[in-house]
Amino acid sequence: MNYFTELKNILDSYESFTITSHVNPDADAICSELACFFLLQELNKNVRIINYSPTPNNLKFLDENEVVEQYNPEEHDRYILSCKVILFLDLNSISRTKSMEKVLRNSKAKKICIDHHQEPENSFDFLLVDTNAAATGEILYDFINSTKISEIDYRIALQLYSAIMTDTGSFRFERTSPKIHSIAGELIKRGVNPTEVYDKIYNQTDLNNLRLLGKSISSINTDLKGSLAYMIITKEDLNQYGVSESDVDGFVTYCMSIKNVVIGLLFLELDDGIKISFRSKGDIKVNKLAAEFGGGGHINAAGARLNDKDINKVVKDVILRAQKYIGV
Repeated sequence: MNYFTELKNILDSYESFTITSHVNPDADAICSELACFFLLQELNKNVRIINYSPTPNNLKFLDENEVVEQYNPEEHDRYILSCKVILFLDLNSISRTKSMEKVLRNSKAKKICIDHHQEPENSFDFLLVDTNAAATGEILYDFINSTKISEIDYRIALQLYSAIMTDTGSFRFERTSPKIHSIAGELIKRGVNPTEVYDKIYNQTDLNNLRLLGKSISSINTDLKGSLAYMIITKEDLNQYGVSESDVDGFVTYCMSIKNVVIGLLFLELDDGIKISFRSKGDIKVNKLAAEFGGGGHINAAGARLNDKDINKVVKDVILRAQKYIGV
């Protein structure tokens, strides 16, 4: 029995589901959740999406009926403990659900991980992990298309396209394969408008977000003989412009647009610590660099969170350790 068939049997066999993803979810996380939600609805299952973090503003158009719920222990713990299956999407560790972790681990539900990140933890009951996939949305497309468990209607197609488009950097990143373009074409045939999706996700930015972006770009520094670029965003910056954590996720890509830069870093100061976004080019494994700080991710895109750290010291430490990955 292959993995797709086994997952189909699980979805067919149980009646109540919780869907969740990682803290500060990106489009691949939110859209994979919604695609699974619509799929399970088609199968007449009881299903809820419960996330630790709110949905980013630029992705709310994908959830017109506001089915994605933000975690409240008084409201959600009983349901999580009573449901039969928990689907963990686009994450490889239950710890990435923050304060939801305890109730999720305590649940007797069958725990299913569907993901494309490396080194998933071993506490899941079933793993559907493909580290060669460009997005979790790609894995879900393959699963639905292979098993014919449901039709890929417009609602599901919109989610899968948005997941794939964003996690491939609008079809720019290394894992943008002929297969990915073929899948995108099939989803467009279901009615997805790629111009509209791109516009709503990337071109509906709040003015204050742009002002903070401008300040952040102007403050970019380089190091390691110009091969590394980084920007720092402080708590004061976020408060001054009224910008949230999720609104700055893509800022790090501007570091990568500088000539000769092969590693880009964003250091974001939050109330509970420091968030670091890592990007790289070629075979520079920033997921290994992120792992040195308790994080992880993909070879060219990773992240880490450090609690109660001094941001200036963190910057120095990360740049120091990055040196061996660049070889300068």
